[in-house]
Amino acid sequence: MLDGQFILLAEDDPNDVLPIQRAFQKAGLGSVLKIVPDGAEAIDYLSGRGAYADRDKFPLPFLLLLDLKMPGTDGFEVLQWVRSDEEVKRLLVVVLTSSELQEDVDRAYELGANSYLVKPVSFDEMVHMLQRFEAYWTEINRTPTSPSVLKTVQPETSFL
Repeated sequence: MLDGQFILLAEDDPNDVLPIQRAFQKAGLGSVLKIVPDGAEAIDYLSGRGAYADRDKFPLPFLLLLDLKMPGTDGFEVLQWVRSDEEVKRLLVVVLTSSELQEDVDRAYELGANSYLVKPVSFDEMVHMLQRFEAYWTEINRTPTSPSVLKTVQPETSFL
């Protein structure tokens, strides 16, 4: 389980946000989802800028669910930014998009996506996918240490 952690969803289409929220709730994950409406907001949230400057109120997520096709800053740009930023470069990023284009799949992986999922058409398929998704990312997968945690660990010195 995600015990105190959450998933940040970057999704611009309200017609996709509502079913995703409902599917998370039906899958027993309703309280773990936070939403930003576009790529620029996702970057602001992850960098702790502007309205998201208070890290107590807006802590870093366990995982970013990222739509690719957003106006302005798209998912590819967000992914590129995440992988270049020292504070969040190890963040798990799962693309969740409607695009089945192989060139989008390839580009997302080239930019460092950890997984690429196509949004299911039916609500029941979405719930089923999220149940499997949660089991994999929280029970089976091993996650890297956050770079911000690594900075706080001081190396031991030995005078032998």
